[in-house]
Amino acid sequence: MDERQAVMAFAALGQENRFRVVRALVTAGPDGLAAGTLATEIGVSATNLTFHLKELSHAGLIQSRREGKSIIYSAAYEGLSDLITFLMRDCCQGRPEVCAPAVRDSAHA
Repeated sequence: MDERQAVMAFAALGQENRFRVVRALVTAGPDGLAAGTLATEIGVSATNLTFHLKELSHAGLIQSRREGKSIIYSAAYEGLSDLITFLMRDCCQGRPEVCAPAVRDSAHA
């Protein structure tokens, strides 16, 4: 991930409903959620949700697949991982022990 991609991802996450979508999809795991379920869970209309899903997909943070008549959305774990790696790559100017608590806590979350 380069800086431009990271900025796009953070811009997408900088809106409350989009942040909630990503959190809900990360919580749901690889099976994901149907669009209707996701809209209900985060409390937005289907039309409003579609706009947010497009932004998150464009930023590489979510993905979709068709299952019958439903579209299932899931977190794009590779994109999310790339974003975290981008932030942590040069952790504390060669002092990774400073970042160790964050890495440890994410493994137990």
